[in-house]
Amino acid sequence: MRRIATIGVYGFTVGGFLEQLADGGVGLLLDLRQRRGVRGPEYSWANSARLQSALAVAGIGYRQVKELAPTTELRHLQYREDDRQGVGKRNRVALSTEYAERYTREILDPFDLAALVADLPSDSTTALFCVECDPEACHRSLVAERLHAEHGLPVTNLRPG
Repeated sequence: MRRIATIGVYGFTVGGFLEQLADGGVGLLLDLRQRRGVRGPEYSWANSARLQSALAVAGIGYRQVKELAPTTELRHLQYREDDRQGVGKRNRVALSTEYAERYTREILDPFDLAALVADLPSDSTTALFCVECDPEACHRSLVAERLHAEHGLPVTNLRPG
């Protein structure tokens, strides 16, 4: 049976990240980021080339699904709301309503999730990956909710600690 997990960068070390993936039975990581880098030395392990190398050593597949990444315009819409609320990207706990509505309408609705699901491994969990610690603060939660609602895939959120 196909299963979905979600995971972010913030709060993890590379070791903790890989351990969570292994404990979750993840065989494939889908990178939902537009820009596949993270600022700062603490999270340099999550930059695309380093991440892919670490995943390969751990026996976990990697694929970017850029079509599910938010556009620059959408990211800036969320940043403006974060600024208005006085929270930083690393501290956000929820997406703005406008962001969620626009992401769903502009990115998620036109995307062929059925084709994506057909390509997912049936013998392991597939992780939806972005940077935010809390899935509720990230577009990956919207993708996971849709996969659960429309395709019946069980979803687990992997978190640090």
